[in-house]
Amino acid sequence: MKVLTSADSKIIAFDDAAGHFAKLRHAGQRIVQCHGTFDLVHPGHIVHFEEARALGDILVVTLTAEKFVNKGPGRPFFDDAMRTRWLAALACVDYVVIIPFPAAVEAIEAVRPHYYCKGTEYADQANDVTGNIADDVSTVRRCGGQMRYVGSVVHSSTKLLNRHFSPYAPEVQEFCQLVAAECPPAEFRRTVESFAKLKVLVIGDIIFDKYTTVEVQGLTAKDRILSGRYVEESLQAGGSLAVLRHLREFTSQVKLIGLTGTESWLNDTLAQYLQPGEDAVVRAKSFTTVVKQRFVESKGEGKGVNKLFSINYLNKEAPAPDVQKALLSRITSEVDEADLVIVMDFGHGLMEDKVRDLVQRRANFLVVNCQTNSANHGFNVINRRYRRADAFTLDQTEIHLAAGNRDLNYGEALTDLAKTFQSRYAWLTRGATETLGRNCRKELTRCVPFERSPVDTVGAGDAFCAVASLAAVSGVPLPVATFMGQLAGAQAVKVVGNTEPINKGRFLKAGQSMLTV
Repeated sequence: MKVLTSADSKIIAFDDAAGHFAKLRHAGQRIVQCHGTFDLVHPGHIVHFEEARALGDILVVTLTAEKFVNKGPGRPFFDDAMRTRWLAALACVDYVVIIPFPAAVEAIEAVRPHYYCKGTEYADQANDVTGNIADDVSTVRRCGGQMRYVGSVVHSSTKLLNRHFSPYAPEVQEFCQLVAAECPPAEFRRTVESFAKLKVLVIGDIIFDKYTTVEVQGLTAKDRILSGRYVEESLQAGGSLAVLRHLREFTSQVKLIGLTGTESWLNDTLAQYLQPGEDAVVRAKSFTTVVKQRFVESKGEGKGVNKLFSINYLNKEAPAPDVQKALLSRITSEVDEADLVIVMDFGHGLMEDKVRDLVQRRANFLVVNCQTNSANHGFNVINRRYRRADAFTLDQTEIHLAAGNRDLNYGEALTDLAKTFQSRYAWLTRGATETLGRNCRKELTRCVPFERSPVDTVGAGDAFCAVASLAAVSGVPLPVATFMGQLAGAQAVKVVGNTEPINKGRFLKAGQSMLTV
């Protein structure tokens, strides 16, 4: 039989919080609230809590649940149970509540404090990379409370953890230290914010990823066919459309040129993903919109999916001459205005000879991502289809095909390919092994993946390409640009497929956290 301690009695379930604190308010108690991650409690936290507690009668500390913490891979270092336990053990803390949301709005609404306290560093809202403080302030006022900024002693949990309890592999920790020496957290943020001035044109295959989730029941008795019970289905924006959604988080000046059919469902679906001014898509009756349907089985909440098999809806023939003419016209009208052109070539009909030739001649800064998949294996090879790329990204299979060799020194192969295109940047992503980067000075950088517990790797390479491209056209140093691409990929693998684009606020917060050394 478990013996309840005084600390246990302080821990309140989120569903019970609103009622519990309403009773305290009605009893005349002045409630003070602090909210955060509190991954490693240090003297600065203690002073913060004590100064906050002095403002009222009851101090409530609300904690972001571990699945919603946005401080990069491996964080929080300590789980919900541990963080609640040591906060509840503090004499100055009266109650602790785990909040199952990424921001504090729901926490404030549940507690409705008289005073809501944040650290003094947040008095200037410009220091908040997530933009959540403005929401906190408005929610506190709406709930009848007041903001206070307290904490006369300042320490950093992130810095202490990174130095003494690093959640990262030694190779990642070493790489982050290398990047931080060249681009400390404040400079990282300034660089990312500077991407907003870029005009970007994405040209590439639009793909819709349909995930059909089933519950596998086994094999049928007679024909030995895999049998499953239908659970749910979702349609996601993939291919070049996914890249556009990632880019939009960093710059509002982005357009997409792609090719689709005219199916009855298409326009309403595209309208969910394309904002006014972004849509330069050519729609042709003779073309079938690319849909890749994956039948999957869930491993459990937050644990990803098992992919069973897929069905692809693809065009067998190249687009008709009139369709290609329309594409050329659309590209001609847009390409000169773009600072950056990203080609996402999945080999599904868009990037035919004349289109490739026009883009290579006219783009101011050209990034090429030429992908191999089951429909084009051995045919959509980057150095057979392109002669120019100011930057490019490819994976391990693609570099083997480009080199025409199974046994490769990957650094040398990447350098040789970059020389062929006279590229300023080149990246090779090798899945769970490493990412290699190379610049025009023939410098190589290596980085292992940041995230070791992926949910789904589909779309991670596209996220890497999108953010690395922004860094490349901005002339960001190779290790920093590689770090940015890896950070985007680490965020992408934590969601199924292309369910969500990269979130700039989470990207900035995770990046600054990892570079705090």
